[in-house]
Amino acid sequence: MTPELSRPVRVDALGPEGLVVEVVADAAECAAVALRLGVPAVHALSCRFRLEPASAGRIAATGRLRARLVRECVVSLDEFEATHDERFRLRFVPAGTESEDDDPESEDEIPYAGGVIDLGEAAVEQLALDLDPYPKRPGAELEMPGEEGDVGPFAALAALRRAHETKD
Repeated sequence: MTPELSRPVRVDALGPEGLVVEVVADAAECAAVALRLGVPAVHALSCRFRLEPASAGRIAATGRLRARLVRECVVSLDEFEATHDERFRLRFVPAGTESEDDDPESEDEIPYAGGVIDLGEAAVEQLALDLDPYPKRPGAELEMPGEEGDVGPFAALAALRRAHETKD
């Protein structure tokens, strides 16, 4: 499978001082990323990586992801524009050398093979991790049906019961 946004970088191109790489998605790549992430649109996506070689083929990366996209509000179903500006840290590691650490606070590891890391794919993965799974348009509030104090999963059944009891 070819990634929607691919920016391969050879590990041997890093050098001992490291490397700074800017990944910027074009319009077609933004449209493909939107499809992959299941969002109405991605208007802009860029990510700046600072790569530094570490031991045993590992590469320490710090980055800043910026994105402007359209989301759908889970409350109103209205589309709204959202921005993301996130700083992150991760490690690229040779495939098969990933750690067994399940600590959610530890740095993410992205395996690579063939001496090539894909910074475009890493940027898309970072954006996917940053997306709110239940996006709400600013100011959107979930209104509960029923009378005040009469809310909950069985409120409608209680109202029907009360209506039936008053008929008897």
